[in-house]
Amino acid sequence: MPGTADVREPVPGAAILEAVDRFVIQPNGPLAGTAHAGGAKNSALKLMAACLLAEGRHVLHNVPAIVDVDIMSEVLSALGAGVARRPDGALVIEVPPTNGLVPIAPYDLVEKMRASVVVLGPLLARCGYARVSMPGGDDFGGRPIDFHVNGLTSMGATFETSHGYVEGVAAPGAAGPRLVGSRIVLEYPSHTATDNLMMAAVLAKGTTVIENAAREPEVADLAAMLNKMGAHVRGAGTSHLEIEGTEELMAVEHRVIPDRVVVATYLAAVGIAGGDIVIDDARPEHMEMLLHKLGSMGLILEHTPEGLRAAGSGLPHAADVATLPYPGVATDYKPFLVTMLSVSDGISIVTENLFEGRFRYIDELRRMGADIRTEGHHAVVRGVERLSGAPVRASDIRAGAALVLAGLVADGETVVSGAAHVDRGYEDLAGALCSLGAHVRRQ
Repeated sequence: MPGTADVREPVPGAAILEAVDRFVIQPNGPLAGTAHAGGAKNSALKLMAACLLAEGRHVLHNVPAIVDVDIMSEVLSALGAGVARRPDGALVIEVPPTNGLVPIAPYDLVEKMRASVVVLGPLLARCGYARVSMPGGDDFGGRPIDFHVNGLTSMGATFETSHGYVEGVAAPGAAGPRLVGSRIVLEYPSHTATDNLMMAAVLAKGTTVIENAAREPEVADLAAMLNKMGAHVRGAGTSHLEIEGTEELMAVEHRVIPDRVVVATYLAAVGIAGGDIVIDDARPEHMEMLLHKLGSMGLILEHTPEGLRAAGSGLPHAADVATLPYPGVATDYKPFLVTMLSVSDGISIVTENLFEGRFRYIDELRRMGADIRTEGHHAVVRGVERLSGAPVRASDIRAGAALVLAGLVADGETVVSGAAHVDRGYEDLAGALCSLGAHVRRQ
């Protein structure tokens, strides 16, 4: 089974280092044209993991060609699946019978990306056993996997943690180890934990209820694919999920929803540089709170037959922002909003309620002349008319993209190093912005 997909191009190895690792940006006036967000990273990675639940050939459409997808492809390959990208861009995942899976996710792959931990639930459900390295990923604070382990424990799994790995075994049964349905109340609506537990529950014996579940569109996208595979998931998009376990699922085709964070990046670019653009695959219903906030900051937003239109001119308006679980303003949006507010017409307060350490890029914005003061989870942003180009460094995917956006209105030249971080979540950010009239290049 592994490697038998009828394809021509293997997924490129994520371990190959990019020789080009900098963005060079110069201001070039307002933006204009049409942008395309492509598939959602935070959905595609979970859908790829979900393929492990069923033997056969899965086909995922609209999967972004980004480094995190390459890493997840390597994780699945290490587990025994065959992964390849077809000439039409679709990702084909060939999953072997249960006895052909290797339920061990190694450190050298998992440490590159936190989202790799979502193979834990599918492997436990399908194989009754999983050994997964503790996750790594972006440098913005710890995000423990306690919610995942506690939820799976309530489904009958037992765990041991040693030497950097978490090892789980499902409850013994007459036909072999199998998870059992349970009622799980999440302390926090983590979308990754919700995804992991939902995938584990679809093959568990009996019914699982997840309370305080994450409500993100990406969670609903995963539920839609699982139901297409033969699962019984109800309540996706709400805080109450009910999953009736089944004994077997089937391989399917599925299309990944558009990436709302990439959409937000383009919207913020217009808010910062001005202009008039259309994002042809945006789903406004996936980001209503953000659109409301951007509207209060002066961005003109209109849902047209061509897509989501965004227009802006002059300085953005000051506004207070607080990150909250969906449907609130996502923490991934915050670097873009802070960058917009750094060139706004007043004083704003930004509060980070979800993750520690997600203000680290602010020191880089200060190097560019931004007037921002931080205290704990809060940042006070005093808008300035113009930023100043400077050498800065990306610390994670969204921080790197935000610094590129800052360069759109910074006098002189801005050089953002650590561009490989941005490649984890954007297919070609420089090319996309250039197509809208920006002056951004990789060097």
